[in-house]
Amino acid sequence: MTESWGRYPAAAHVAEFPLAWRSEARIPPVRPVLAYGRGRSYGDSCLNDGGALLRTSGLDRFISFAGGVVRCEAGVTLGEILEFAVPRGYFLPVVPGTKHVSIGGAIANDIHGKNHHRAGTFGRHVRRLELLRSDGSRKELTPGDELFAATVGGLGLTGLITWAEIALRAVPGPAVRSDAVKFAGLDEFFAISDESDAKSEYTVAWLDVLSREHRGIFYRGDHAAGTVKAPRARVTVPIDLRLVNGFTVRAFNAAYYLVQRTGSRLGHYDPFFFPLDAVERWNRLYGKRGFLQFQCVVPGPDSLKTLLDEIVRLGAGSPMTVLKKFGDLKSPGMLSFPRPGFTVAIDISSTEIAAFTRLEEVAVQSGGALYPAKDARMSAATFAKSYPRLDEFRRLLDPAFSSSFWRRVAP
Repeated sequence: MTESWGRYPAAAHVAEFPLAWRSEARIPPVRPVLAYGRGRSYGDSCLNDGGALLRTSGLDRFISFAGGVVRCEAGVTLGEILEFAVPRGYFLPVVPGTKHVSIGGAIANDIHGKNHHRAGTFGRHVRRLELLRSDGSRKELTPGDELFAATVGGLGLTGLITWAEIALRAVPGPAVRSDAVKFAGLDEFFAISDESDAKSEYTVAWLDVLSREHRGIFYRGDHAAGTVKAPRARVTVPIDLRLVNGFTVRAFNAAYYLVQRTGSRLGHYDPFFFPLDAVERWNRLYGKRGFLQFQCVVPGPDSLKTLLDEIVRLGAGSPMTVLKKFGDLKSPGMLSFPRPGFTVAIDISSTEIAAFTRLEEVAVQSGGALYPAKDARMSAATFAKSYPRLDEFRRLLDPAFSSSFWRRVAP
């Protein structure tokens, strides 16, 4: 059995093919197939129940680096690029909430980060990539190519990405100057968000989602000069504990809001961008049955308030609820998720399917969309409404590639 990070649902694959050399990579005759990097997607977009997986972790080599542009194989992780690039004065243009994501996965899900209002999605910074199709052809794709637009955010369904070329950004070093500001409700959040987006590269908020006033803490930051130490201490959740429930979430959120230090500080980039990476296997805190992550984007303040009020009514709490305003930079992929509006991400126990379904309804009714990389439950109707270029994308699918997610939402 193979799991995604949410551990729901599990999948049984008939075969797995480890890839070691990009020059020797071939698409096996087993159908359907799907590339699998580090399995950090929360739902079933990285699973292929009843099919085969192409394990890309062996494609882990750097190919070239010049002028701030790195070319590497698809199995290299974001963390490995940062280890290489930061000492040389460069940083990835976009990072998600974990560095344990492969380059192939970052492109296939067109990931976004705290600087979406400034940099857009990851795919906007991909200069070129190689795609191996099941007919044996190798296509070198660049922005403007139709197949490039289908592959960026294409959930691994257009073929196997073997390598990619990414434009990095110059930074003075590993330090980030960050600021934390408490807010007591959504009106304060909107004001702080507008102010912060105008002056800061990175902005995001933690939300005490079960508080009726929608209080939270707004974080903003920028790369900065200065000497800082990289964090070394890591803790591991050794067993399945299922500690996350309504009682513990309320207690954690109340304590976190009260003790969190506000004001400015200079620190290493790692805890600012990847706080959860400090706790290895934190997904075990939801128990063996795993959890769902509900992430949506809704178009405006009114629809955001409606969604958050419904979360409070349902009691669908999460200790790490993320809230951010997306910018208006156009996403490059046909199935890219980010678009103007507000995105909310909450973790929901896999036993609370009804709550997920209700939140899906609320988001879609407002003209919102759900994020495939985090999804394990959305309906085919929701997927079609969320991604209007779906029919255009279908024409460019590789017929050998599929996933549990795709067969669920696009039958």
